[in-house]
Amino acid sequence: EADVFLLERAVPDRPERTSILAAKRYRSSEHRQFHRDSTYVEGRRVRRSRDARALAKGTSYGRQVASGQWAQQEFAALTSLWTAGVPVPYPVQIDGTEILMEFIEVDGAAAPRLAPLRPPRDLLQPYLEQLSEAMAVLARLGWAHGDLSPYNILVQGERLVIIDLPQIVDIVSNPNGVDLLLRDCRNVCSWFGSRGLEVDAEKLLAELLAQAW
Repeated sequence: EADVFLLERAVPDRPERTSILAAKRYRSSEHRQFHRDSTYVEGRRVRRSRDARALAKGTSYGRQVASGQWAQQEFAALTSLWTAGVPVPYPVQIDGTEILMEFIEVDGAAAPRLAPLRPPRDLLQPYLEQLSEAMAVLARLGWAHGDLSPYNILVQGERLVIIDLPQIVDIVSNPNGVDLLLRDCRNVCSWFGSRGLEVDAEKLLAELLAQAW
């Protein structure tokens, strides 16, 4: 899907003012391992007819357009969600197929993914509440993450940060939207269940859909 690099940005003539940022660069379609594009892009519109034709034909230009669309979609999602208070990396800028964003770190190293962790039991409920609220905000905006799992949730101490948002879907205009939202719920609830906190995925889905409509 994409490669992520770290880079240091400094203020000209102020070398002491630096920050480490994450640069996410999308691969062209022939180099991606993400083969379910059509599931997520249904309901999206392509403004330029030339781009739409190139995408439909699968030309080299069309593949370039597709990579740019994924980057633009993620940057737009990050911007909207950050503004809405969802815990996502702060989006800095976009340049073609590359997004520059906040580097989520713990003590100078990359924050770990939630998937392999076994946090203390007293953190499970707060983690669940954070994720449920984040998913509720997405639902109120009419969206589902579309590929939410413990592998794209970072742990920054007691705070969770959601990443990897290019496939964010409109749960109304995309015919797969509700199914993808249910899968998000099942992925999240399965992880909590494996750590000893049982959560009903269908109940969570119903609560989120109530937020959406």
